[in-house]
Amino acid sequence: MKAGAMSQIAAAYIAVFSIVILFLLVDYLRHRGGGRSNGKNKGVRLPPGPPAVPIIGHLHLVKKPMHATLSRLAARHGPVFSLRLGSRRAVVVSSPGCARECFTEHDVAFANRPRFESQLLMSFDGTALAMASYGPHWRNLRRVAAVQLLSARRVGLMSGLIAGELKRRLFELSLSVLMETIAQSKATRPETTDTDTDMSVEAQEYKQVVEEILERIGTGNLCDYLPALRWFDVFGVRNRILAAVSRRDAFLRRLIDAARRRMDDGEKKSMIAVLLTLQKTQPEVYTDNMITALCSNLLGAGTETTSTTIEWAMSLLLNHPETLKKAQAEIDASVGNSRLITADDVPRITYLQCIVRETLRLYPAAPMLIPHESSADCEVGGYSVPRGTMLLVNAYAIHRDPAVWEEPERFEGGGCDGNLSMPFGMGRRRCPGETLALHTVGLVLGTLIQCFDWERVDGVEVDMAEGGGLTMPKVVPLEAVCRPRDAMGGVLREL
Repeated sequence: MKAGAMSQIAAAYIAVFSIVILFLLVDYLRHRGGGRSNGKNKGVRLPPGPPAVPIIGHLHLVKKPMHATLSRLAARHGPVFSLRLGSRRAVVVSSPGCARECFTEHDVAFANRPRFESQLLMSFDGTALAMASYGPHWRNLRRVAAVQLLSARRVGLMSGLIAGELKRRLFELSLSVLMETIAQSKATRPETTDTDTDMSVEAQEYKQVVEEILERIGTGNLCDYLPALRWFDVFGVRNRILAAVSRRDAFLRRLIDAARRRMDDGEKKSMIAVLLTLQKTQPEVYTDNMITALCSNLLGAGTETTSTTIEWAMSLLLNHPETLKKAQAEIDASVGNSRLITADDVPRITYLQCIVRETLRLYPAAPMLIPHESSADCEVGGYSVPRGTMLLVNAYAIHRDPAVWEEPERFEGGGCDGNLSMPFGMGRRRCPGETLALHTVGLVLGTLIQCFDWERVDGVEVDMAEGGGLTMPKVVPLEAVCRPRDAMGGVLREL
C-alpha cells in the first residue's frame, strides 16, 4: 500500500513536470515563430550575442551581480549585444555613445517599460510613475512629481525638515560615542545588533517592506521571462509579492489618512498634503490610488538608494583618508566651525559635490537602469533593434569605460565629470528625484565629515565587495570609528 502511494505521487510529479515542459515548449515556439513571421527580420543586422539554449535562451548566463555578468559578456560580444531571456528579446548597451543614442535620437521609441507580471503586481497594475507606459497618464504623473513634489523650490522648502532630523541624529550619535568612550555604555539604547532601533516605528516598518519588495524584484521572477510558468506560481514568488505589496499599501494608506487629518493643524506641508490639496480640485485625477502609487515610487526609490550611496561614499573616503581630510578642510573654510553645514552651503562646496558624483560613478545605486522597451524599430550602434525589444543599459559598465576614463577603477575625489555618467538615467524617463537625492546625500555626507573624525576599524581597509540585486549594496556593511571633532564641540553641545 505504501509503495503504491509512493508510485502515485511519483506519477503525479512526472505528469506535472511534463505539463510544464509542454507549456514552455508551446510558449517558446509561439514567440520564436512570432519573431520570424513573414521573414520580417530577414536581412536585418541584429546585435551579436552568445549561443542560446532552446526555451530558456540565455537565462542560464544571467547570474548575480547582473551588472558584472553583463560587463563580462560585453567584453566578449561588444558594447551592443543581444540576449534571449526566455521568451523576451533583449539588447544590452554598455557604452556611453550608444546609451546617448538610445536616449536622444530614439528617446521616444525607448520611453516605454516592459510589462513584467511581477512589476505589474508591485506597480498598481503598471500605473505607478516608474513603470507606467509612455503616454498621457505617465506625462501627468511626471509633471506632478517634477513640478509639485520634487522641484528645486519644493526641495528647498523641505531643507528645514531634513536639517532638523540631521541635528537629532547628530546629538544621538555624539552622545553615544562619548558614553561609549567614557563608560563603555550605550546612551540611547540597550546593547543590540539591530541597527534599526534608532528609527521610528513607521520608518522601521516601511524599511522592512521596501527591503522585502526589492528582494523580490532583485531575485527576478521566472514567470516574467517564461509566461507559461505563471499558471504554476513556481517557488511561490507570486504569493510572496502579493503579501509584501499588501503590507506596503496598508502602510501607505495609513500615512495618507494621517496626513489628511493633519492638513488643518498648521504644520508644514508634506508631499502627501500637497497631493491631497490637489485632490480637492481634481478628485477624478488625484484619486487615493494615484496618490498611493506616487508615494510608493517616491519612498521606494529614495529610501534604499540614498542610504546605499552614503555608505559607499563613506567607504571610499575611509580608504582614501587624504581625500577625507581635504573635504573636511574645504567645509571648514567655506562654513567654519561655529555652525552646521546647511543645504545652501552644499552647492558651493565643489570638492564635496565631486565626491558625491564620483561615488555615483563608481557605485551607482542602480547599476542597471530600469529596463526600457522599444515601441518602434530603430537602430543602435549600427544594429537593428526590432519593436518590442527590452533595452538593458549597464550604467556600471558605462561609468567604468576605459575609453572615457584613463583609470576607470580609481576614485578621483577632486575630479569628476557628471556629463559622462548617468546614475539617474537619461532622457524622458530620467529619475525626477535627482535633485532631492543629490541634496540629501550632499547634506548628510557633508555633516558627517564636518562634525566627526573618521578612521577605519583597526586600520584595516574597508571591504568594497559589491552585492547583487536591483540596487548595489555592500556585501560587508560599513563599520568605522568616529569621534566628535574638537573644533565642532561648541556646535555639538548646543544640539
